[in-house]
Amino acid sequence: MTTENNKKNAEVKPANKRGVARLAAVQAVYQMEMTGARLNDVLNEYEAFRLGQDIDGDQYRDADASWFRDLVQAVFEDQLRIDPRIHSALSEDWPLKRIDTTLRAILRVGCAEFLRKKDVPARVIINEYIDVAKSFYEGDEAKLVNGIMNRLARELRQSEFED
Repeated sequence: MTTENNKKNAEVKPANKRGVARLAAVQAVYQMEMTGARLNDVLNEYEAFRLGQDIDGDQYRDADASWFRDLVQAVFEDQLRIDPRIHSALSEDWPLKRIDTTLRAILRVGCAEFLRKKDVPARVIINEYIDVAKSFYEGDEAKLVNGIMNRLARELRQSEFED
């Protein structure tokens, strides 16, 4: 393979940059919950030192920094709207606080995207967060994310599911 082909294969398409931004947003929301870090500190850390950077010999993929920032800010600003919606999408015996912190971060960022990114079809958002879940888990968690995101989408984006 030539160097030019390697460069073409290494380039991240705009849609994939959004996927990387989603994954990074989940990590940032997780970090904020676990450490109590402030929003601007986390945003600045990711933009300066993580997104598209080399960390300990691992090259992190380039992300859409604006998309990343929008999603993390949306979770921060709308969490009082987001959490009750997620809670209502869960079964009665599973309160949101009982959900694993990583799953909670995935669901919060996904719900924020439903609320803030109206130009992205709900089914695309669902699939993206299933993929994010698969990057963290090997078990049935992706199925759980699928079910909850589907319920959220039908509540928040009803018109996209009308037959």
